Amino acid sequence: MSVSEGEIAFALELFEDLGPLTTRKMMGGLCLYRDGVIFAILHSDGSIWLKGAGSFAERVAAEGWERWTYSRGGKSTTAMPYWRLPHAALDDPDHACMLARQALDAL
Repeated sequence: MSVSEGEIAFALELFEDLGPLTTRKMMGGLCLYRDGVIFAILHSDGSIWLKGAGSFAERVAAEGWERWTYSRGGKSTTAMPYWRLPHAALDDPDHACMLARQALDAL
């Protein structure tokens, strides 16, 4: 399953106030970049995940944001440095962009 053109348009519109963005399709999803820095991933299920580092990652983890994890072939679970964008931010581009800026500042 891959991301749809509608899901891509939604994500780009949600973050349009960040300035010019670039994208790259990967593994059925889409990576979003600002100034060459990846700050978010659009998964094939339509969910949006912000990349976290430093104090931003610590804060969102403490707030209980869902972290992207995966496991393959019965091996241990791997946690990736991405957290699911809160549902409230999906309906509020100002909030989504504020969170994305905070994520970018920590990268």
